[in-house]
Amino acid sequence: MRAEDIAEAIRLMETDLPPDVEAALARCRDEEEGISREVLGAMLENVRIAREGGVPICQDTGSLVFFVSAKGCCSEICRIIMEGVAMATEAVPLRANIVDPFSRKNTGNNLGRGNPIIHIDPRPEGGLRIGILAKGAGSENVSAATMLDPDQSVGGIKEFVLQTVRKAGAKPCPPIIVGVGVGGSLDAAALLSKRALMRRLDEPTEDALSSHLEGDLLREINSLRIGPMGFGGKNTALAVRLEAADCHTASLPVAVSIQCWALRRVFLEAEGDRVLIRR
Repeated sequence: MRAEDIAEAIRLMETDLPPDVEAALARCRDEEEGISREVLGAMLENVRIAREGGVPICQDTGSLVFFVSAKGCCSEICRIIMEGVAMATEAVPLRANIVDPFSRKNTGNNLGRGNPIIHIDPRPEGGLRIGILAKGAGSENVSAATMLDPDQSVGGIKEFVLQTVRKAGAKPCPPIIVGVGVGGSLDAAALLSKRALMRRLDEPTEDALSSHLEGDLLREINSLRIGPMGFGGKNTALAVRLEAADCHTASLPVAVSIQCWALRRVFLEAEGDRVLIRR
């Protein structure tokens, strides 16, 4: 895999919404009335213009999060990713979003201390797969994590998710996609909530309890009637996606990663000498 492959995947991700997300927006548009329907229509028109013009869907091209599954040492893969990000920043172009947290000095190329964010999973069977997520600040700023008491159980999880969405209101540009991470540790739950956003919206989880909870949360979030861009309506969220891990007997970590309507994600897979880009 080359830096050029990473840059091309980023270009596609930033300029063309995944088909499952676009289909969900179209379905919501058909369910709405009045200004909420018009807002969703404008979003879909925005998607069309970005695709046909080869320009970013949103002016906030986000911070880039990479999920790497590979066998063996990944230092070379990380180097290729960094080179690809710098290349895409200039070519797409991407907005230079990465700054020092204290001085706020901008690096100018979306690279910097700890950036891009790269998560690595061992893949014993070999092969290389890279998922990329563009995470805008408007939705990231209203995401949240907490440590619940274990006896709060599913009810506490649901209440925290709803509280987070209610507090966010229109800030994350709804209809949103809600990634929920449960279990592990505080940091692991946050990572799970990000991984949840990488799942297709038309492919529910195979875990029965998680699937049931996703459905319940989606219904309750939409009952808040925040609606598209906060104008009210039936669709505050397009989907809820939940990932879970076992945790310490005395804790119940929960994290919520809220994503705006423009869920930009892409996958690369290396097959021999070929690199495939999948949506």
